[in-house]
Amino acid sequence: MDKHFQPETLMMSHGYRPEWSEGAVKCPIFQTSTFVFKSAEEGKQFFEVAYGLREKGPKETTGLIYSRLNNPDMQILEERLALWDAADECAVFESGMAAIATVLFEFLQPGDLLLYSNPLYGGTDHFVHHLLPKFGIDILGFHPKATREELEQLLIQSGKADRLAMIYLETPANPTNDLVDIQMCREVADQFGMAGRRTLVAVDNTYLGPLWQHPLKHGADLVLYSATKYIGGHSDVIAGACLGNAALMARVKTLRTFMGNMIAPHTGWLLLRSLETMKLRMEKQAENARIVADRLKNHPKVAGIHYLGLLTPADGAAYETYRRQCTSPGAMVSFEIEGGESEAFAFLNNLKLVKLAVSLGSTESLAQHPASMTHAGVSPEDKMRYGITENLVRLSVGVENVEDLWWDLEQALEAVPVLEMEMEEVLV
Repeated sequence: MDKHFQPETLMMSHGYRPEWSEGAVKCPIFQTSTFVFKSAEEGKQFFEVAYGLREKGPKETTGLIYSRLNNPDMQILEERLALWDAADECAVFESGMAAIATVLFEFLQPGDLLLYSNPLYGGTDHFVHHLLPKFGIDILGFHPKATREELEQLLIQSGKADRLAMIYLETPANPTNDLVDIQMCREVADQFGMAGRRTLVAVDNTYLGPLWQHPLKHGADLVLYSATKYIGGHSDVIAGACLGNAALMARVKTLRTFMGNMIAPHTGWLLLRSLETMKLRMEKQAENARIVADRLKNHPKVAGIHYLGLLTPADGAAYETYRRQCTSPGAMVSFEIEGGESEAFAFLNNLKLVKLAVSLGSTESLAQHPASMTHAGVSPEDKMRYGITENLVRLSVGVENVEDLWWDLEQALEAVPVLEMEMEEVLV
């Protein structure tokens, strides 16, 4: 058969054959810690490949050994996830932070410099600022709107440009939807690359998921996900993923083996289920988000809105990056409520359909207050610098009926008290 199927079609069957499991249409949960070898010779061969003692032969399959190394649910999930980003290999983890931590530990060493975009997800921000320096790794952040020339100057002025080992990006940024040009960062990485060692570009693609942005096509070496979000999509699993070329992923998987932070069989099975509907869910969420954002932007109690679908040519580089890099504006909308924290809290406390909870990308709509919740650990200076203000609300749009969703958002906005100054103006 030479027909080329699309990823959404292959999510039903790729990597699995029913005859392997008594004819079961769906891959079962392989709830086992270890696997039986047919012979001692086979066990030896499997371990040689698993421990990197030799390369896998052209027709040789990866043998099942122990669920810390591989498991059918994990392996099939990795093969299916790799299709969306056209990656050589994928590694799945018990959380998004486990994937991020493994990548940073594997490819950074004492004396290296990590250049990273701002703002970052709160957990990543904490890891970069408070953990990496303990291991002698230098860090250098940049504004998401920085030009190539500004990045070059930042590196040169740091005096550490010759030690640049990785550029780590989160684009769109959480929670502001700021975009970073991946191709530009690839060029900077190549310009300042160390002799004999490629400077890597790693991208956290959680905000747009595997459907709406493909960083590997724009020069990234590694793409990372909190698979809890759009990939899982039901707020019932915690998981992470990393994808890239075979050589890099071999290193990631080796460290994962010895850190033991691989995905569990049941979690892998749940994600296999979720992948079958991922495209349908994400398309509906994007459709709803577009309608919600168009209405929010004109509401009198909304001071500002951050949504990729509202970018215009007047936004310059951000618009050009969006047009070149993204295939959809996604389903994340952040907006400022007129006022401050108390007004933002009033909005959140009056929601009836939308859930007041962190996380994103799920079937249900979720709203939260980044400054005091997901980004509580970010320094006050960085919050101010990157727009994580006290009146900022982050909304992850779900698959509900959009008119029901708008009814809830509108009534919660109506419950926000009018500022005293505004009331005085009305009375005058």
